[in-house]
Amino acid sequence: MIIVRSPLRISIAGGGTDIPSYYKLNGSYFISAAINKYIYVSVTKPFEKGIYLKYSKSEKVKNINLINHKIIKEVLKNEKHLDQIEITTLTDIPAKTGLGSSGSFTTCLIKSLSSYNKKFIDKFRLAEAACDIEIKKLKLPSGKQDQYISVYGGLTEFTINKKGKVSPKSLNLKDDVIERLEDNLLLYFTGFSRSSSKILKEQNQKTIINDKKMIENLNFVKDLAFEIKECLAKGELRRFGHLMNDHWKHKLSRSKKMSNTQINNYYNYAMKNGAVGGKLIGAGGGGFLLFYSDSPSKLRSALKNTNLKEVRFKFDFEGVKQIL
Repeated sequence: MIIVRSPLRISIAGGGTDIPSYYKLNGSYFISAAINKYIYVSVTKPFEKGIYLKYSKSEKVKNINLINHKIIKEVLKNEKHLDQIEITTLTDIPAKTGLGSSGSFTTCLIKSLSSYNKKFIDKFRLAEAACDIEIKKLKLPSGKQDQYISVYGGLTEFTINKKGKVSPKSLNLKDDVIERLEDNLLLYFTGFSRSSSKILKEQNQKTIINDKKMIENLNFVKDLAFEIKECLAKGELRRFGHLMNDHWKHKLSRSKKMSNTQINNYYNYAMKNGAVGGKLIGAGGGGFLLFYSDSPSKLRSALKNTNLKEVRFKFDFEGVKQIL
């Protein structure tokens, strides 16, 4: 049996600029952080022939073309002699909550099958293979952030040139800055699960037609990411919190589907009770709210009066990893 785990992520800055329709014209820059919440994939050979799949549903089919799960089906198309295999997936956090689960799952599955077939795949090829599956093969309105951060892990900055080449680099923050971020960043589930496709599709369509407001918004977000990098490098975390708030305001203006009244009420309540800044993680529409606070105990205590559910985390610095 092979077991591989892949970390989920929180987007720190520059999210949305990793979509092909934007970076092909303007290039991309974003910062992302892997966290110690994971997707697990196990691969083994069952006693009987057949393809056995166990995720939120179960499938048993005789050949790949009969598989319903789109990502699994597309990944398995690249493999040979798979008439007797069992694939099981488990997650620490449910899908459709904005933590990059789709990209993380795809890299985890590709890595687990490579290990199962005794083939080595390096980090760059693994991330690109996952991007190829989701963006080119399945034509999802996806960027490259989730696949790459799940592979490289850590607190990492990424640039994408106009040809789509991704260059990752660790931020190499001081230990005390990392510890303060882990202490002062609070992650809460809003209770709303959503599909990111509709929001990303809207952004993608506007970017393709060179919509002035959308391009200006993403340009601002990209420039803000460089400013946030400077804050983190200097340990100016309160300023980082204020910039998170600026980022959120611009993100809200991208789409009417970005938030809702309940999420806005949660956000405003947090800002009145100790949060310096925050934002919805991922494409928007639901999922997780991330707050930065100088007084996390005060904020945590206040948010106990809401229906928000906290998920405590630390950063993951290993990325996709075979654990068995």
